[in-house]
Amino acid sequence: MSSLVSLEQLYAPIAADLDAVNGVIRQRLHSDVVLVRQVAEYIIGAGGKRLRPVLVVLVARALGYGDKPGEVRHHELAAVVEFIHTATLLHDDVVDESSLRRGRSTANALFGNAASVLVGDFLYSRAFQMMVGVQDMRVMSVLADATNVIAEGEVLQLLNVRNADATVEEYLRVIHYKTAMLFEAAARLGGILGGLDEAGQDRMALFGRHIGTAFQLIDDVLDYSGDEETTGKHLGDDLAEGKPTLPLIHAMQHGTPEQAAAVRRAIEETGRESFAEVMDAIRATDALAVTRDYAKREAEAARNAISVLECSAFADALNKLCDFAVAREY
Repeated sequence: MSSLVSLEQLYAPIAADLDAVNGVIRQRLHSDVVLVRQVAEYIIGAGGKRLRPVLVVLVARALGYGDKPGEVRHHELAAVVEFIHTATLLHDDVVDESSLRRGRSTANALFGNAASVLVGDFLYSRAFQMMVGVQDMRVMSVLADATNVIAEGEVLQLLNVRNADATVEEYLRVIHYKTAMLFEAAARLGGILGGLDEAGQDRMALFGRHIGTAFQLIDDVLDYSGDEETTGKHLGDDLAEGKPTLPLIHAMQHGTPEQAAAVRRAIEETGRESFAEVMDAIRATDALAVTRDYAKREAEAARNAISVLECSAFADALNKLCDFAVAREY
């Protein structure tokens, strides 16, 4: 881990851009309704990796956008993407009945479910106000399509809860819709700002899709192996919520009949109560190593998609992000 580049180092080439993005976020969070400000500022202020807005900025800058005076649309669109992501977090935590995120109490735990849902709606609608202000139909189309697919992904995940018969393909479809889609949209927006043609935009979107999938796969690994203080989440949250992620699916497919039955029972009924038994099955089948290997293949596919970029500090940061995605512990 010591050789892994930190996010701070990775983001160094765009430090000034990210300061500008944070300025846009603070400005656009304003509402005359006090509770809206309180909840929105709480969840935005929790920090996080800011991966999705970073993709907008890094891809755009790697393509030369932002070098000229007045080229600042990447800041606005990065903030839009972060607002959409934050809205999904607010809604997710309500659906999942989560109490901890990024090491802090979730907004719904502090302010209640109703406030979290409604402020999530505010952030969605504010994001759409902002994207309209950009006055680019292509940008609006990308973001409108992405938010629709993300909503479908949320429903797909809901349908898979407590479903021990979920296949790897169904699991990956949920990841693509729910998580990777916004990465994909963010990278495509950077391509649009950078003046790429449709084929070029598709390559950037492919990068986003693969890197987003890699990040989610590692999140699913860390749910069974991470340090709670480092990840800011409780171990076994996915199990408690009955989510059949790849480590569990692999353990059921490659474990003994007894191990498969134990994992199935945990998904369908007992949840975190069976954590130790499930961990035995996961270890016996090398399910976490298999999932990490899957994430490595996704990260490599992401790297290949951006091989067309000219050498620059920004392109180098995108490549290092592929390494970080799979080697991280948080």
